[in-house]
Formats: sequence, C-alpha cells, structure tokens
Amino acid sequence: MELLKLQNGSDIRGVAMEGIPGEEVNLTREATRKITLGFVQWLAGRTGKAAANLKISIGRDSRLSGPALAKAITDTLLESGCQVWDYGLSSTPAMFMSTILEKMDGAVMLTASHLPFNRNGMKFFTRHGGLEKEDIRDILLKAETSNDIPVRKTGQLYKKDFLKEYAAYLADYIRRAAQDPDDYDHPLRGTRILVDAGNGSGGFFAGQVLEPLGANTTDSLFLEPDGHFPNHTPNPENSEALNAISQAVKKHHADLGIIFDTDVDRAALIGRDGSSINRNALIALVSSVVLEKYPGTWIVTDSITSEGLTAFIEKELGGHQHRFKRGYRNVINEAIRLNRTGQECHLAIETSGHAALRENYWLDDGAYLVSFILTKMSRMRRTGKHPEDLISKLKHPLEEKEFRIRIQTEDFASYGQKVLDDLGKYAKAQEGWRMVTPNYEGVRVACDPEHGHGWFLLRLSLHDPVLPLNAESNTEGGIRIMMKELIRFLERYEKLDITQCEEYL
Repeated sequence: MELLKLQNGSDIRGVAMEGIPGEEVNLTREATRKITLGFVQWLAGRTGKAAANLKISIGRDSRLSGPALAKAITDTLLESGCQVWDYGLSSTPAMFMSTILEKMDGAVMLTASHLPFNRNGMKFFTRHGGLEKEDIRDILLKAETSNDIPVRKTGQLYKKDFLKEYAAYLADYIRRAAQDPDDYDHPLRGTRILVDAGNGSGGFFAGQVLEPLGANTTDSLFLEPDGHFPNHTPNPENSEALNAISQAVKKHHADLGIIFDTDVDRAALIGRDGSSINRNALIALVSSVVLEKYPGTWIVTDSITSEGLTAFIEKELGGHQHRFKRGYRNVINEAIRLNRTGQECHLAIETSGHAALRENYWLDDGAYLVSFILTKMSRMRRTGKHPEDLISKLKHPLEEKEFRIRIQTEDFASYGQKVLDDLGKYAKAQEGWRMVTPNYEGVRVACDPEHGHGWFLLRLSLHDPVLPLNAESNTEGGIRIMMKELIRFLERYEKLDITQCEEYL
C-alpha cells in the first residue's frame, strides 16, 4: 500500500524529483500513471459514464516536474479512451472552474502548493468541488490494484489556454460588481497595484486581469513562472515573501500589493503603507466586505484566530464568528453544514489565506478573493478611502507566537491526544486559566491579566507528529508568563520535545 502514503488529506503529495538530500522520489511516472487510472475508475463510477465518454482537463503549476508528470497523466487518460483537455500552466481554482465553465466531468491539477521545488502533487475536481479525503483514499486503493489500462483505446487530445479565459471571467466579474458609473470597463483606472507571483502560476493576474481594468502593474515582482522558485517561497505566510512585496509597494507608492501562493488558491494583501494584510487582518477585511453584502451572516474560521478578530466581527461588523478546525476542507465543509441547518454563512476562511465564498461555489480561490476585494476598493476610491480603512478598528495582540512541539514516538496521534486530554483536566484546576468553549480542536485556554493576559491553543497537527502551540498576549512578556506555567505541565511527557518553548524563555 505504498501509494496510500502519498495521501495528504484531500490532496496527493510526494517527492517528484531529486535535489534535496535524504528525500527519495516517490511520486514517480509509474505512481502517477496508477493514480490516474484510479481516478478514471472512480470518476466513471461517480458519473455513471464509460471512460470513453469522460471529459477531463489537466493543468499544472510552474514546478519543474510538472511537464513530465502531466504527460504521464495525459498518456494514461488517452490510453483509457478519455477526452482530454491539456491546459498547460494553470491555477488550482481555474481547474475547478473548467468543470463549471467548460462542462468537464473531472479536472486534475498538478501542484504541491508552497512546498519545496522537488515536491509535486495532484488535486482532483468535479463540478461538485474538490474531492474529500475519503475520495482520495478510494482513488489510491483503486490505484494500488491498477496494472493494465482498462480500455485499450485512444482518446482525443485538445490543447487550450484556459487560464486566459479564466482571467477574462474574473475581469468581467470585477466590472459587473464595481459598476463604475464613469468608466465601466476600467474600474481600476488610476491605481497602481503590484503583484508578487513568486514565480508560480499567479503572474497572469497582473497582465490579464488588472491591466485590462485600467490598473498600472509596472514593477510587479516575479511574474514569470520558474519552478526553481529562485526569489522566495511563493507563500502568503512567508516572511521573506511578504517583505519583498511590502518593500516594492512602499518604494513605488502603490495603492495595493497582492501576493499569491504557487497555485493561486491563497492570497494576502499589502496596504499602501507596506503593512501586511494577512492572517487575522485578511479575515477581518474580507469579513467586512462580506457582512456589508450579507448582513448578519456567519463567518467560519479556523481554530487559531485571535480574540480581537472575534470582537471585530461580532461587535464592529454585527456578524457571527464560528471558530472551527484547521484545514481548508474543514472550514469549507463546516460552512456548508451551517447553511444546511439554517444558519446563513457566506465565508469560510483560514488564517493561512485559504478563503471560500458561498457565491463562488465554496471554492478556495486566491484570485477570486482578491477580485472580491478589488470591487470594494473600486467603490471606496470614489470617496477617497482605501481597503485598509475597513479594518482600522481591528485590535491586534501585542505579542503572538507559534511553537511546534515534536512528538517523538511512532504512535504520535494517540500520544498527542493523551497530552491534550490531560491538559484539559489540568487547565481547569489552574488559577487564572479558563477553558474556552465552544472549542472544536485541541485545548484553548484564556489567561487573565496576571497569568499572561491572552490565550493559548495546543492542538494535534493534521498530518505530522507535532503539537502546534499558538499563543497571543495583550501584555509585553505575557507569552513568557503563559509558557512558564505551561512548561511545568509539558515537562511530564518524555516523548515531547519542548526545546523550542524552553529556548523562548
């Protein structure tokens, strides 16, 4: 069952090429071929169509291993008799939209998001959205038993620059939503907006979305696709990446900066003063626009959002926050569940930058997210205001920190859960600590002013042998106070590596 090891939640990820010592290639051409066969079988069963009647699109990000793996997928699909559309360079959200706009039965995107250059992966879509982790497991189980091509028949291959069409779709959306009374076609005229694509797939947004709308994108960064990622990691949470676009915005007096991850399913923004609008600030900004459009709606976030964000959404904006589990599929599925139970919800968003809107098929699409904000920016400019004005009342913690506590045992999941269960009991007896409820992941504790004046959350990583620990404080030195008290508890567990926490003190 070697292929099952490639599952990463609702995605497939692996080492696709040599280049990093100690990392052996496991996403080989043969593995890709078998996984593709598993997908064909799964999709045929889901749609009730024979392989020869399936329409499947293929796209990839700028990774060096992309072309070879894309060929392996294409060859396998053609040998299976499928009708195949090769889109070449694409974004993950565009691949989903091919099932809506182009009526594809399924879509495959080759990407490993922000991971190093030697990695790659596969994401699958139908018109119902991205696949769930149970679907991926089913595909991999089918792949394990796939040896011969089930239908020895040659399908049809078509090539198309679908990303160009998707860009036009986004530009048209912005025009319609902005409704500029003076120049409908160019609602961003007179603005200077810089894009940092990190040499991933997002460079199209500058030339094919922003410029046709009238924006000046001169001095944007790293728009050319380059799978070596020579400048910085294409990741909206990466400090080096954020600093690069921040400096460019300040140097060129831009109105806004935009940074995408490799496959454009995440984004972050930079304000006119070079400040980062990501994590809690990005959630606050998007929430303000959503709640203006859909008053009183619920906002689903992941578990590590700040208390200041909750106060902003509920007291300043009049909305409702539902703090749920980490994982973009988790927050999206929870938002869908809320709507089914009669609780209106229009936004599911993680602090990582994954954001999905109900109006956009619950698709986590960084380009659509930015487009959503740009429509508001266009309207605000008519009154001399800017997007960052929307979050001026968001209160930020004085300190914030994340620690990663490694679990040094093979059975890390049960060991980590035991630590969390014990912490729950321990916290209830600690002076100045209060268990936060409701809470859907790990143990979240609020600490009074004498015991750190903030909160911490200890949870079990979704995939790794790690207990991530997030902490925020409204007092200088507050996190150290919390850590001193928490370390007394963590020291009991010999399989935990708490070195990072101890070094912080």
